[in-house]
Amino acid sequence: MKSIKAVPVRSMAVALPFGMDVLSDVARDHIRHALSRVAQEEMTAFLGAGVYARTEKRRGYRNGTKSRTLATSFGPTELTMPRAIVFDGERNREWQSQIVPRYARRTREVDAALLGLYFGGVNTRRVKQAIRPLLKDSPLSKSSISRVIVQLQTYFESWRERDLSGEDIRYVYLDATFMPVRCGGKGGKAERLPIMVAIGVRSTGEKVLLSLAVMGIESTAAWGEFVNDLANRGLKRVQLAIVDGNAGLTRSLLELWPNLPIQRCTVHKLWNLLSHAPKSLQAEVKADYDAIINADDIEKAKMAYAAFVRKWSRKAESVARSLEEAGIDLLTFMRFPKEQWKSLKTTNIIERLNLEFRRRTKTQGVFPTQSSVLVLLFGLIASGMVRMHRIRGYETMGTSVKTVEHDALKALAVA
Repeated sequence: MKSIKAVPVRSMAVALPFGMDVLSDVARDHIRHALSRVAQEEMTAFLGAGVYARTEKRRGYRNGTKSRTLATSFGPTELTMPRAIVFDGERNREWQSQIVPRYARRTREVDAALLGLYFGGVNTRRVKQAIRPLLKDSPLSKSSISRVIVQLQTYFESWRERDLSGEDIRYVYLDATFMPVRCGGKGGKAERLPIMVAIGVRSTGEKVLLSLAVMGIESTAAWGEFVNDLANRGLKRVQLAIVDGNAGLTRSLLELWPNLPIQRCTVHKLWNLLSHAPKSLQAEVKADYDAIINADDIEKAKMAYAAFVRKWSRKAESVARSLEEAGIDLLTFMRFPKEQWKSLKTTNIIERLNLEFRRRTKTQGVFPTQSSVLVLLFGLIASGMVRMHRIRGYETMGTSVKTVEHDALKALAVA
């Protein structure tokens, strides 16, 4: 009987479709010639004279060429860059291209891909492996992603100090999310610090990230510093602030803008109510609470509110007290156009944003510094990895708010 020859293990490996790409090679060749030609044209325009041309406006002279390797989306591309000496007063200097900067090793498209992987949750150690099909044999050191992030840090610093006086912000959502940050430098203790977030709603209904800040604790002083920074950078008084119920935040807002309409998040308050109710009564508490916040108009909401307090003052007093603690701030959204109610009665916008933050940062573990967590969160928004859509009913943003109905709530008394 004929014996069966053993097959080497390596011959059974699956051939992945990442081999030679003729189309990419052709495209890379065209890119090389095109960039070299554009660089020559850039130099001619800067010097004010062509090759061997004699003119009084000449600003320097050509000085040969040099080779450069640039990582593009088609892999490593060898460029022949022109060189020139520029007349600069008593001292001459070497000409620098603005199209291909002096120390550039990658195109912006490649840097954007690196950041996209990082923001998408790919561990920095695995970025090189993940992007290998794109870069092919282009050099990519372990610190490349770090240098790209350093550039992002510069943009972030400019962003968080920007002038807000030109923004037409009507509503503002404020909340905090907690992230693990190492305190005290390398080897320091990791603590969950509050990251304060402010999202504004423009007059067009568009949402925009206004500010991010790390604080040691979520206190009145911390929130006061945060909201005062917004005002100091030019943010004008808004029509409504939607908050989670933190007393320090509410106090800080009212000190900055007295009589500012405050909307307490109705979802946060529901959680509070359920925490005071026995498990057997939680469904009943929720149904009675829904009758308040889902009422068709303010009169029905007032009646449902009064009925809730009367009923639960007898059945579970702490539940009734919890509702009264929020008071009229639970129904402020009813002053605004009904089409916007669903967007204005909760801080779900920030909660969803926080969820995206946590989902994309779970591979990060502990952040080494406070600035590193802020830059990452900012980058998720700036890069478009996390998108914010217009609020519901944005078409009615120009409608004036009601005051009479809200004033009537102040007379809401429960026996």
